[in-house]
Amino acid sequence: MSGWTSVRVTRGIERCPSDFEVVMTELYPEEVGAFVIQPGDACQVLLGSDLVMTGYVDRFIPSMDAGTHAIRVVGRGKCADLVDCDAEWPAGQISGSSVLEIARKLAAPYGISLTGDASYPIHVSTDVTDAGPPLHQFNLMLGEKAFEIIERLCRYAGLLAYDDPAGNLFLTQTGKVSAASGFKQGVNVQSASLEYSMDQRFSEVLAFIQNLDTFSDAGDDGNLVATVTDPNVPRHRRKVLIAESGDSGFDVLKRRANWEVARRSGRSRRLQVRTDGWRDSAGALYAPNTLVAVDFPALKLAPTTWLISEVSYKRDGQSGTTCELVIMPPEAFIPQPMLLYKVLADVPAAGAP
Repeated sequence: MSGWTSVRVTRGIERCPSDFEVVMTELYPEEVGAFVIQPGDACQVLLGSDLVMTGYVDRFIPSMDAGTHAIRVVGRGKCADLVDCDAEWPAGQISGSSVLEIARKLAAPYGISLTGDASYPIHVSTDVTDAGPPLHQFNLMLGEKAFEIIERLCRYAGLLAYDDPAGNLFLTQTGKVSAASGFKQGVNVQSASLEYSMDQRFSEVLAFIQNLDTFSDAGDDGNLVATVTDPNVPRHRRKVLIAESGDSGFDVLKRRANWEVARRSGRSRRLQVRTDGWRDSAGALYAPNTLVAVDFPALKLAPTTWLISEVSYKRDGQSGTTCELVIMPPEAFIPQPMLLYKVLADVPAAGAP
């Protein structure tokens, strides 16, 4: 096909899987008819020589009117199967495995061809040396999606989970790598908006322990509460949380309350930028989980460094080549501290030692 009219590829650290949409029209007779593509086909998306997405075609939509024939192709990364499909695990119970090991086991059934064609398994990797201790025991809920479980366990380990350009699942922490260039008012920005919000912030956050293990001697478990305040909220607004409990429950309780305040503060500032290129000054594609310098005096934003949350690479006949980014303070993406429920302690029978 030669009549490309628009393309969009979107990636993000809170958007799994990545997705794309391509629209093409017929410039020469019978082009559409010769274009062979089926929903479910494996595909790769490259911008120049850079791979940005590996996955499958979800939908193939041919259309026509009196003067043109066109097709629209929509697809997502390989991790779509983890998001769409229910978790598969014999007996539904996991014991003695780390978050990384569990993620790999949950991903193992997917990407396997049932027709004899090439298989594209979903690999799981991490750049974090300490992905948390092994879980003593974890029970899967019937009908729970594989990615829902992985995402929940990643919060326990302090990790983010999203797909990489090869379509594989990547477990990591908030980015430490900076783009070669940032975004500055009047320099390389077509448009920008900055949303300041207060409706999701609270002056006082109270976190309570919800402990199901009433028979074990956990020391500091019980009716505990941690209170954290946000001094930048101008009027009284209270938020009450029921936090997960377990060993070292109060420590997690306090961090849970601090996390709630910090995360809501970070998300109260959301910068949207539109620029006229996909790449920074070094020629690298703007990528999610990358630190970037921002400076927008007209938006009351002094020079600072924030984190790219989401990036959409676009090209169409009206706007040409553009890149739309969502950028927020790094604290907006600090994973939630939590402890999974531990197994109920054994209760000695009467007279037992």
